[in-house]
Amino acid sequence: MDEIQEITEQLLRFSPDALIVVDSQGLICFANETVGDVFGYAPKALTGQSMEVLIPPRLRCRHFSHVMEYMKDPRNREMGTKISDLYALRADGSEFAAGIRLAPFRAGGKCFVAAAIRDMTEQRQVNVALTLAQDEAVRANRAKSRFLATASHDLRQPLQAIRLINASLIKMAQQEHAHDLVERCEELLRCQEQAIEGMARLLNSLLEISRLESGAVKLVSAPTSIADIFTELHAEFDSVARVRGISLQISSVDQILNTDRTLFHQLLQNLVGNAIKYTNEGKVSITCQPETSDSLVITVSDTGIGIPEDKLDRIFDEYYQIDGHGGGRMGVGLGLAIVKEAARLLGFTVEITSRVGSGTQAHIRIPKRLLIAERQVAESVPVRSMVPTHKARVVLVEDNDGVRMATELFLKLEGYETFSAGSVAEVEQLLSSITCNDLIITDYHLDGRSTGLDVLKLIRKHLVCELPGIVLSGDLQSVLRGLKEPVPNCRFLSKPVDTRALLATIDELSIKQPTANS
Repeated sequence: MDEIQEITEQLLRFSPDALIVVDSQGLICFANETVGDVFGYAPKALTGQSMEVLIPPRLRCRHFSHVMEYMKDPRNREMGTKISDLYALRADGSEFAAGIRLAPFRAGGKCFVAAAIRDMTEQRQVNVALTLAQDEAVRANRAKSRFLATASHDLRQPLQAIRLINASLIKMAQQEHAHDLVERCEELLRCQEQAIEGMARLLNSLLEISRLESGAVKLVSAPTSIADIFTELHAEFDSVARVRGISLQISSVDQILNTDRTLFHQLLQNLVGNAIKYTNEGKVSITCQPETSDSLVITVSDTGIGIPEDKLDRIFDEYYQIDGHGGGRMGVGLGLAIVKEAARLLGFTVEITSRVGSGTQAHIRIPKRLLIAERQVAESVPVRSMVPTHKARVVLVEDNDGVRMATELFLKLEGYETFSAGSVAEVEQLLSSITCNDLIITDYHLDGRSTGLDVLKLIRKHLVCELPGIVLSGDLQSVLRGLKEPVPNCRFLSKPVDTRALLATIDELSIKQPTANS
């Protein structure tokens, strides 16, 4: 019996939990050794003191009400099981999240309450992390649901349009006279082109956000002229803006940044494209100026429809769209999600300000530490429009039979003499008939072993000249990042290729006459 009593006493003294016994007046009658580890008090120093010495002053009133409530029905239970801010006070004045279990008992005809107290700081942190993770999972699930609903609509719509248009063209070809057919076909084909472009934008956005979030993007920092990026944006979007009846205004800049050029261009590309899409009249402008001694700010402003204030905190969410499918604007709400992720990777911050009916401003803040040089930029001088002096003969290299046939047909209809190859072996057979006045258009991924650049190098080595080349890729960003050095007299375009961009690039390269290497 003495042994059992000793075990009991040792168990009480060295329990994993701090054990305190309080009488009906709230005075501490007993404290075990663990109290010293948890609270920093010697057990004897607490004897006779009020329980409130272990309670933060800000919570003592609440504690008193809890005690009164408990004494109405004293029983074994967790104290404050629904209270997330239950804290205890250490001897040094610091607080910790506490878990407390109460057990009433009687001894010598008096009522006492035993309290087992545990430091719950780590557990609370785990719970908070789990709650955040759960919230994020719910958020992601909602985003996925929005995506499925939107993608289902936006992918099916253009497919339906293309299917109906093709069926109509076939029917018309069977029934209509030739002069009637041409006019009606043009209208239908323009509709089909819009549907195809919409699908291309959607596919590109889906692939890009997936690539950014997967960590597949490896940044390659290099001196990047903001002026050059602005010039490219103007060339890309000016005609689009004019078609919509709005003005695209881009300010002169003289800064050079140390950043990933491709991702930087893509970030601005999404913002400018978004601004033009949601602007029906007025202008879209791009400016760049120092904001503070520590940052440079690029602002993309528009006079568009604006964003409701209650929607601003959600615009960076994936698959979220403000106006749904209204306004004839196609997409799945990924443009700003791509902007946010690209900015994070580049070390920039992005802020959107807007008022309904008064336009939107996107502010990209760039740390000054990324600014490596400044240069004086001469006033812009109109450049004389140049046109190719001849129609280049095109050598097309594409291993997909359907794509090769469609591309060859398109080029021939545009007046280009074209011959094609479906593999590197077929290219080797054509080497004797290729000249330095020709132009190569090649897919990047050919047979799993060779690339379009390999083909271009092969032909250039045979001809001993920098034959102009256009390389097409469905994963253009990865291809560009994989380049160890620039490829002279060569342009890279994304698949599915914009036919107008393809023709413009052919014209550009046709102006430059290749010269034989010495």
